[in-house]
Amino acid sequence: MTMFTRICKVRAAGFVRDESGAVTVDWVVLTAAICGMGVMLFMSLTPAVFEHAGTVIAGDIERAAQRP
Repeated sequence: MTMFTRICKVRAAGFVRDESGAVTVDWVVLTAAICGMGVMLFMSLTPAVFEHAGTVIAGDIERAAQRP
């Protein structure tokens, strides 16, 4: 076994045992989940909001057209 191979094995083993980046990964996954749920909520509420806005605007236009 060459010196380079030993150094690579030692560094690879240390990398596998190191958990310092685990918290970062947890935060990234948690943030992605929250963003995904926000997008799903937005997509489910958008049609109802536009429908209600259209109804309100149509009512305003009718009332404006009826004025003398």
